[in-house]
Amino acid sequence: MSDTQTYSSDVAFTPAVKAIQARKGSRDAYAHVESRGGWRTEIDEDLAAFLADASSMYFATATADGQPYIQHRGGPKGFIKILDKNTLAFADYSGNRQYITQGNLSENPKANIFLMDYAHRRRIKIWGEARVVDDDPALLNSLMPQGYKARPEQVILFKISGWDTNCPQHIPQKFDAADVAAALASRDARIAELEAELAALKGKPTSAH
Repeated sequence: MSDTQTYSSDVAFTPAVKAIQARKGSRDAYAHVESRGGWRTEIDEDLAAFLADASSMYFATATADGQPYIQHRGGPKGFIKILDKNTLAFADYSGNRQYITQGNLSENPKANIFLMDYAHRRRIKIWGEARVVDDDPALLNSLMPQGYKARPEQVILFKISGWDTNCPQHIPQKFDAADVAAALASRDARIAELEAELAALKGKPTSAH
């Protein structure tokens, strides 16, 4: 935690933010969070389970003068790995080669990970500092999801300063295409099973599909 921060949530609740919270009536509620130490700073079982099921995230960085940038990162479920109770890591795949995220991190390590679970209408925000590691092939290989068709280029390490969850309000419910396909296949198999049972009861052969 920075010397200028008293609570872990101060990474987001700056004096300017707190002033607005006070003016709009929410400061007392967040002061109660601060009285308990602020946001969580270590990876617990709930966050670990969320990460294990995540196949997508948004990764935010900013330039030295504060120009923000958000980039999507995805992969097989669990592509974001836990190295220790405060550190996350993931293999950064070769893409359009703009290197905006890497450039930003070279001059400003502050970053944010934003995770969405649309199916269950949950989201998690993680503040911290990140850095690029492009000279550790063993680490890169250990983070690469087995069998995933992508070319790993480097590693991004993320040190957690604080993390928090959000209420589900206004999150649209969406489902992963693979989950929908599996549910439909299960339904179709059950329909075929019931049709076969019905045909057997009627003494008629099932029709070929």
